[in-house]
Amino acid sequence: MIEKAKEWYFYFLSKWKIILLAGFIGALFGLTFSLINKPVYTATLSFVVEDEKSGGGLSGVLGLASSFGFDLGGSGGTIFSGSNLTELFKSRKMVEQTLLTPVTVDNKTISLAEMYIQNAKWRKSWEKKPKLISIQFLPNSSRKHFTRVHDSILGVIYADLFKNKLSVGQKDKKIPVISIDMISNDELFAKYFCEALATQVGQFYITTKSKKARINMAILARQTDSIRGELNNAISGVALANDNNFSLNPSLNVRKVPSSRKQVDVQANTAILIELVKQSELAKITLRRETPLIQVIDRPILPLKKDKFGKAQGIVYGGFLSGLLLVILLIVKKTFL
Repeated sequence: MIEKAKEWYFYFLSKWKIILLAGFIGALFGLTFSLINKPVYTATLSFVVEDEKSGGGLSGVLGLASSFGFDLGGSGGTIFSGSNLTELFKSRKMVEQTLLTPVTVDNKTISLAEMYIQNAKWRKSWEKKPKLISIQFLPNSSRKHFTRVHDSILGVIYADLFKNKLSVGQKDKKIPVISIDMISNDELFAKYFCEALATQVGQFYITTKSKKARINMAILARQTDSIRGELNNAISGVALANDNNFSLNPSLNVRKVPSSRKQVDVQANTAILIELVKQSELAKITLRRETPLIQVIDRPILPLKKDKFGKAQGIVYGGFLSGLLLVILLIVKKTFL
């Protein structure tokens, strides 16, 4: 073994010039790569999730109302709990709606999708393609007007963001804080996209979670208005019947029947209206309780975290890998050839 080690040692020693040359060339490639490679920026936004169990005294009031048969409209339940929430952030619908969010770049209002296309320099390659040259993603545009080409481009952007740049998760399982990490070569795009995604998901949550409460409140509002109209008509009917009975013979009781009927309607509608008003107020309390799920703790602040392949790293890694590759080739050559 010692003799074999000496043989390999003197063999590599005889090749020191070519190994050194390979290391030098690799160092040049590493330096060139470090100069060409763009820095990578990471935007991080952290938030906490609403605890459905922490209702306090309000939950007791709502529970008491439910025990009397009042359907005040529930929340979204556990539809966004746990891993469902993180998957919602990474869903194509949320990402595509975020890409259509308007942002201001160089005093111009464009969508995040257009900002991504400009950073990727796709417009230059589209100049010779008639189907792509006129494609535009206007801010807040509706997907109803999108063509198959629009959907295809958004699909490519979503796939790149989902696989390589967007990360959503809970860093510590003991702490209920979820973080969104967005990686991009454009510092502003990383910041804008991270904030817009959190806003988009928050709005979607509010709409979805409070949907039952809003529908219930709208129904109660219509019922209340209807009963109030009936009550006003009944009051007017009582007054009209009394006017018709004015100065008549009080022994003629049959003349009092229309007035008595209207009086019963007034009493019944009054009782119904009181209950509907109570339920309406409780429904408003329920709706106010439906606060946004996402409570932002930290937002991305410029300058963002910057990761760049340095010149020294390029020289060291390039030289080492090139030298190592040449050594492996020399071993293969000496062993098998």
